Amino acid sequence: MEQRPVIGLMLGDVTGIGPEVAVKLLQRPETHQLARVVVVGDLRVLRLGMADARAALDFKVVRSLAEIDWSDRAIAVIDLANTDPADFERGALSAQAGRRAGETLKWMTERAIEGELDGICFAPLNKAALSRGGFAFNDEHALFAHWNGHAGYYGEINVIPQFSTFRVTSHVSLRTAVDMVTPDRIRGAVTLAHATLRAFGHAQPRIGVAALNPHAGESGLFGDEEIRVIRPALQRLRDEGLQTQGPLPSDTVFLKAVKGDLDAVVIMYHDQGQIATKLLGFFEGVTITGGLATTYTTPAHGTAYDIVGQGKANVGAISKAFELCTTIAAQKKRPVAPA
Repeated sequence: MEQRPVIGLMLGDVTGIGPEVAVKLLQRPETHQLARVVVVGDLRVLRLGMADARAALDFKVVRSLAEIDWSDRAIAVIDLANTDPADFERGALSAQAGRRAGETLKWMTERAIEGELDGICFAPLNKAALSRGGFAFNDEHALFAHWNGHAGYYGEINVIPQFSTFRVTSHVSLRTAVDMVTPDRIRGAVTLAHATLRAFGHAQPRIGVAALNPHAGESGLFGDEEIRVIRPALQRLRDEGLQTQGPLPSDTVFLKAVKGDLDAVVIMYHDQGQIATKLLGFFEGVTITGGLATTYTTPAHGTAYDIVGQGKANVGAISKAFELCTTIAAQKKRPVAPA
């Protein structure tokens, strides 16, 4: 019986480097060894990606996932015929391009919910374009949660070779983030970190939790959130068996992670973790939407408008994103052993 998961590959925002890096991913033999891949989008965008990557792919257009012959070596493509590259300026934000990207991801999400796709890997999007295109959410993760009918905690996960980060707050203003650091959100992030790391093979995850304030508040001198909110929340989690270290000053917690003393860091706000992960692993960083029934992964970098069409976009991050998508999807498909 075929064990490789079925992964849908979405070509990203047509105005950016998404089509190019998607084609470069499809060129790699390892991609097809890991999963059964179906490209979902517009055939004209795939051709654009081939032109950008200076590459040719052997592909076959199909009308549905059920129609795919997985023994055929040609890459299966479902052509939604919804994005003509000629209609868009390359290297520039476009609300219409964001709308087309969102429509494609919604189509893929519906197939995943129906069980036809085991995971979705998408090339870089533009969050502002997505929002202006009619998907009025702060980021794609909130949009995905909405489509999945998810009512519980979910969050963005960033993975680099050295460690992973999980977020108490994400795409909100810093002023708003401080007010959102609550026991419930801390619990959600730490619980998600433990579950995700165990799925990655860490039987006893080593998780550090970053403080909110400088020097972890310096015993209340620079803020008391560590005393009032974070430390009590972590103690309750430890009492329940979820081991964590912290709250640790955010200017040293990543040194522990880089040394290999931590598998993950739970961060309080977006840039607290993103500065570290992008500095250390820009071309290998992966973003995962954690906590949902549907698996979504994407490169941690953006649409890179400054190098669009030049053929020099790096394939590293989308390759890692695809690998993680297959790992998570395969783990979800694995039968649960009886207790």
